[in-house]
Amino acid sequence: MEAYDAVIAGGGPAGWALAAACARRGLATALVAPRPDAPWPATYGLWADQAVGLPAVVAASEVRAAGRVLERGYRVLDNAATLAAWMSCGVEAVRGSAVRGWVGGGVSAVRLDTGRELRARVVVDATGHHRRLSGGVRPATRVEQTAAGVILPADAAAAFAPPGGAVFMDGWDTADGVATFLYVVPLPGGRTLVEETSLAARPGIALGLLRERLARRLDRAGIDARDAAVEHVRFPMDVPVRGRGPAVPFGAAAGMVHPATGYSVGDALAAAPAVAEAIEHGPAAARSAIWPPAARAVHALRAHGRRVLLSLPPAEVPEFFELFFALPAHQQRAFLSGRTDVAGTSAAMAALFAAAPWRLRRRLAILRQPPMNSS
Repeated sequence: MEAYDAVIAGGGPAGWALAAACARRGLATALVAPRPDAPWPATYGLWADQAVGLPAVVAASEVRAAGRVLERGYRVLDNAATLAAWMSCGVEAVRGSAVRGWVGGGVSAVRLDTGRELRARVVVDATGHHRRLSGGVRPATRVEQTAAGVILPADAAAAFAPPGGAVFMDGWDTADGVATFLYVVPLPGGRTLVEETSLAARPGIALGLLRERLARRLDRAGIDARDAAVEHVRFPMDVPVRGRGPAVPFGAAAGMVHPATGYSVGDALAAAPAVAEAIEHGPAAARSAIWPPAARAVHALRAHGRRVLLSLPPAEVPEFFELFFALPAHQQRAFLSGRTDVAGTSAAMAALFAAAPWRLRRRLAILRQPPMNSS
């Protein structure tokens, strides 16, 4: 078997970010994916302060949420350029799918569908919510985020956002007991993604309904999108934080999806350097670096926020986000991306409670916070 310091299964942004971080530390690193050099088809957004040091992003000229212009900047990954930069770090890209991992003699190993076997100090499962090397996800009706979008020239989407601008948590549609909102972000090449999004529902809202709502929104704006490229989103927001088996889960496979917003790439990018350093000391150190105690506490607080959202009548969801985005910018930042900021996250939730009307406070208070799911 071929030997490495780190073998990372999964070629999404989280897997590649960690692989590049490992290679920069001088670790012999292999990344396994069916098409490791293929740019990611999905759109990935993150906050400007999470994008520091990224090789290529599209900067939103203005960010509007819940009817407000935010102080905090927003960025979208330039997928092709970011992947090219990470591939140049010295990672060996291995074509194939990881089908089994195991530990023997203190060394982790993984077998590919091609028959090739790789061994490493640490094998990482970065295969997203499928968790192909860390036990999968037990069957359940999951909390999902779903979205249906079209990609338009920036000037054609100007009815929703100025060219280069971003909009989210706005333009709510709460008809028929389903709350969805408008999500608009700039893409490379002067294009704009216009999306109808359901933040969180159990089970996720059907893509057909989202497409219908988006079509009505486009029709009202006089936009003909019949020939536009489409983008669909569907992923679980409640993947357990611990996997089963010898592989160390990372990114969405490790439950690093924000329980209340669905964001994960920013947190994965921020954690990658520390996890790469821990990989030098073995799997246990890597697991601890991914989920230190403070991150676990924040995750539990965020999960409470998700339970509040799921409990709200759809007509009250827009008001909830109007209250949230009226909070000071540092409190918004703490809840949205302060992955280890226990005090800041708690303060943001307390401030939202204080600002909420009593009918909403009851929902914020009565939902007890159970222990974080670690199975």
